[in-house]
Amino acid sequence: MQLKKLFLLIALCLLSGLNWGQECLKGNCINGLSIYVFNNGDKYVGEYKKGLKHGQGTYTYEGGDEYVGEWKNGDKNGQGTYKYANGNKYVGEWKNDKFHGQGIYTLSDSNKYEGRFKDGDFFGQHTSTYAHGHHYVRVSTRKVITEEK
Repeated sequence: MQLKKLFLLIALCLLSGLNWGQECLKGNCINGLSIYVFNNGDKYVGEYKKGLKHGQGTYTYEGGDEYVGEWKNGDKNGQGTYKYANGNKYVGEWKNDKFHGQGIYTLSDSNKYEGRFKDGDFFGQHTSTYAHGHHYVRVSTRKVITEEK
């Protein structure tokens, strides 16, 4: 009988260990302003509502990327800025974790794409401005921006 209890205790410890290293550092991470650190090293500082990122917040990724802006029901929604570790940056509107609406995408080499986005892709007319100063107005519905993580 003791062996069964010991085995059950070890199993419970191992299963509960799935969340070790992940913790709410400040606040309750359910409602209100909180700080949460994830197992993979990511960190969120911002508002929560019903256990989801909701309101204003900053999400810092372990690899160096960072998003500062609005959240709704756990997703990037509203106005926000995403800075990539490689120097690229997107400033603009978001919907369901994707570029959506008016925005400016700037590459690390200072080339810039400004216009409307839909579901993460350019949509309709946009302006391309290159570091050497040339401007082009284009119409596009194809995927132009790809980021690798």
